[in-house]
Amino acid sequence: MIRVGLIGFGLAGQSFHAPVIRGVPGLELACIFERSGSLAQKQYPEVRVARSLDELLQDAEIQLCVVATPNPSHFEVAKQCLLAGREVVVDKPFTVTSQQARELIQLAKQRKRLLTAFQNRRWDGDFKTIRRLVDSRVMGQIVEYEARYDRFRPNPKANAWREREEPGSGVLHDLGSHLIDQALVLFGPPKSITAAVLCQREWSKVNDAFDIRLEYPRLRATLRASMLACAPGPHFVIHGTKGSFIKYGMDPQEDVLRGGKMPEGTDWGPHWGEEPESQWGTLSVMNGESRSDQKIETENGDYRGFYENVRDAILPGSALEVMPEQAFRTIRAIELALESSREQRTVPWSETAN
Repeated sequence: MIRVGLIGFGLAGQSFHAPVIRGVPGLELACIFERSGSLAQKQYPEVRVARSLDELLQDAEIQLCVVATPNPSHFEVAKQCLLAGREVVVDKPFTVTSQQARELIQLAKQRKRLLTAFQNRRWDGDFKTIRRLVDSRVMGQIVEYEARYDRFRPNPKANAWREREEPGSGVLHDLGSHLIDQALVLFGPPKSITAAVLCQREWSKVNDAFDIRLEYPRLRATLRASMLACAPGPHFVIHGTKGSFIKYGMDPQEDVLRGGKMPEGTDWGPHWGEEPESQWGTLSVMNGESRSDQKIETENGDYRGFYENVRDAILPGSALEVMPEQAFRTIRAIELALESSREQRTVPWSETAN
C-alpha cells in the first residue's frame, strides 16, 4: 500500500485527485494539506488533515505527494517534496516556466525519485480512441489535426485565482496544457509554432483564448480554446490521406467529478467514463470513388489509469506514462506560443530559452 499526501484541496484536489486516488487499489489517501477550512475533514473524516506542508512531510510513511496547489506554487512545493525524499505528482501545468521544469527534473534524478505531471486528459475516452485510430493508420498519413476546448463563461468567477494576473494564470496554461500534451503525444515536437494568445472578454486581465498552430513536415496541428463559444464546434477534427474523423462533445468524467458525485470503490462501475452514442465520432474513409461513414464507439475514459500507472511505476519493472521530459516540452511549447503571439511571428521549436 502506497500512502499518499494530497497537497491542496481546491477544485483540483477535491474533484480530480482525492476521489481518483481513492479509487485505485494499492493507494491510500493518508493525509490532506488544507491550510484552513473543514472541507477535507467533512468529506473524508477518516483522513488526517495537515495545516502546513511541513506537518504533512513529517509523516515518514507518506511515500507519494500530490501537488494540487495554485500554479505559481507548483515549483516550490514540488521541490520541497523531492528534497524530503518523496515521489511527486504535480497537477498541470507542471510548472510556470521551462527552467523550473528542468530544475525539478534534475533534482528528481539526483534524488532517484519519480516525478510526473497530472496529464489526466490522456485518459479521456475520445483521446484514447483517437490514439488507436491514428496508430492504426486507417486515415492514412495525418495531414491536419484540430483539437479545441469551447466553453461559454462570459462573466467573471468569484475568487478565481486563474483569472488574476499571476504567473501561470490564464487559459493557455490551464486548458492549453491538455491540448498541447495530447498533440505532442500523437506527433512529437513540431518544427515551429505560430500562435495568437488573446483576451476576448473585456474584463479579463489574463488570456482567455488562444489559437496555436504546430507545424510539422507534412502536418499542421491546430489547438484552440475560447471562453465565448456559446455554440461549441467539434472537439476533434482529423484529416488524413485516406479519410477523416470528426468528434463532438467532451469526455463525461469532468462533469461527474465536478458535480460532487464522488465515486467510491465499486461506484466507479463498468459504465464509468462511458459516452452516449450521440457523441461518438464519425470516421469517413474513401473506398475507390465512394465514401463510407461509420460511427466509432468511444472507448471508456478512466482517470484512474493515470494513478494506476504511477502506482506501478513506483514499483520496479513498470514504465512511467507521463514522463517529466514530456511535461517540460508542454511548458516549453506554452512559452514559445506566448513568444509567437507577443512578437506576431512564427518561432522555431527550441528546447532552450534565449
